[in-house]
Amino acid sequence: MRVAVVGAGPAGVRAVERLVAAGVSPVWIDEAPDGGGRIYQRPPPGLMRDARLLYGFEAKRATAVHDALDALKPKVDWRPETLVWHIRPEARTLHTLSRGRQADVAYDAAILCTGAMDRVIPVPGWARPGVTTLGAAQIALKTQGCGIGRRVAFLGTGPLLWLVAYQYAKAGADVVAVLDTTPFATKLRAAPGLLLGGMTFAKGLYYTAWLRRRGIRIAEGATPIAIDGGDENGVTGIAWRDAAGREQHIACDAVGMGWGLKPEAQLADLARVPFSHDPLQANWVPVRDGAGRTPVAGIYLAGDGAGIGGAEVAEIAGARAALALLQDAGERIDPIETVTLDRRLASQARFRAALERAFPFPAHLARDLADDTLLCRCEGLRVGELRAAARAEAATGPAPEVNRAKAFTRIGMGRCQGRVCGAAAAEVLAAELDCDVAAIGRLRGQPPVKPIPIPAPVDTP
Repeated sequence: MRVAVVGAGPAGVRAVERLVAAGVSPVWIDEAPDGGGRIYQRPPPGLMRDARLLYGFEAKRATAVHDALDALKPKVDWRPETLVWHIRPEARTLHTLSRGRQADVAYDAAILCTGAMDRVIPVPGWARPGVTTLGAAQIALKTQGCGIGRRVAFLGTGPLLWLVAYQYAKAGADVVAVLDTTPFATKLRAAPGLLLGGMTFAKGLYYTAWLRRRGIRIAEGATPIAIDGGDENGVTGIAWRDAAGREQHIACDAVGMGWGLKPEAQLADLARVPFSHDPLQANWVPVRDGAGRTPVAGIYLAGDGAGIGGAEVAEIAGARAALALLQDAGERIDPIETVTLDRRLASQARFRAALERAFPFPAHLARDLADDTLLCRCEGLRVGELRAAARAEAATGPAPEVNRAKAFTRIGMGRCQGRVCGAAAAEVLAAELDCDVAAIGRLRGQPPVKPIPIPAPVDTP
C-alpha cells in the first residue's frame, strides 16, 4: 500500500508514528526544511536555543514531537523542503516541487495535515513595512531569535494574540500594547466552557496575568483605527478606540496582527473534498468524519487543516486518521485505542467551542471598513471597489457570490489566492448584499497552490 502524508507538524508526526508502528512506510512530505509545524517550529541548524525558553510551557510537548520526528525519519521516505502544489484524486497523484525540481508521488491513500494560517482583517496602513501576522512574528522569534521590531504592538483576538505577546515580552522585547478587539464581557460569558480546558485554560490566564503585572498596556474591546507611518519609514504608531469609544494612540515601530486561524485546506479543495461553513469558527472547513475520513476515497484529514483545534488536538487527530486509514485497508485495529482517541477528541471539541465563543471572529470590523481601505494587497483592490462591483452585479442579475466577484474585481487572484483577503472580502460582500456570509461562498482553490517556477526540471520515477 502506497501512503503519503503531507505535513510534519503535530498531526503529521503522530499519523506517521502510527503508520510505522503498523508496518507502513509512507512518503512523508513537508514544505519546511524540518518538521514540527508552525507551533513547534525548530530553529535552523547552528542556532541552538533552550527548548524551555523557546516553547515555554509547551517545551515538553514540543521536545516529544521533535524526538518522535527524528526517530521516524530513517523509517520513511522523508522529503523536507518539498511543496505539494497540486493533487489529482482521479490519478491518486501528488505533484511536488523540491529545490527547483518537479516530481510526482503516487498514492493509494493520503493523509493531509496541512495546518493553518492567520486570519486577517485589513486595517488602514496594514500594508506598511513593519506589519506582520501574529504567526509571522512568532516564526521570526522561533527560527531566528529576533523580533519584528524594537517597540511592538499586537492587535487582534484569540489565544495566539496573548501567547505571542507573552513570548515577545518574555524574550525581552519592548511590547508596548496588546489590543484585543473582543470585549472582556464576551470572554466572561464563555468562562464556564473554558474551564473544560484545564491546564490549557490555566496557561492562558497566566499569560494575561503576566503581561498585566509587567505594566504592558492592554485594551479589551478595542476598535482599530489605523496603523500610522509611511512606505519608506514603515510603522510609527497605532491608533484605536477603547471600549468607551475614546481615541487612543501609542508609538511603535512594528505591529503583529491576527484574528484567529483559518485552515490551509487548498489541497483538500483540489482533492475535491466538499466544504461546509462552520458558523462558530466563521470558517469554511472540509467535510470529514470524526476519524478524519473524507467523502473522497483515499483522502484523510487531520490537524488544523481540517478545522481549527490546536496542537494537542492535532496530535490526537493525526493518530486517529492513521488508524482510520489502516482500518479501511483491512488492518486489525485495537477498538480500545480508537474509542480512547475519539473520547479525547470529543472533550477537546467542547473546549474549542468555548474558545470560539470567548474570541469570536469580529465580522463587524470587516463589514465597517472604509471604502478607501486596501483590501487585496496582491491586486491593489480597495474595499469601495468591491462594494461597487457587488452593487453593479446585483442590479443586473443574480447577486454575486465571492467567485463571481473574483471574476469582476480580481479579488483573490494574486499570489496568496485569497488566503489573506478572503475572509474580510466575504464579510464586505455579505454586508453590501444584506445576506449571511455563508451565502457568499468561498474562494475556490486553483493549482498551483503556491507560485512555482515554469518550466521546472521533472524527476521521473
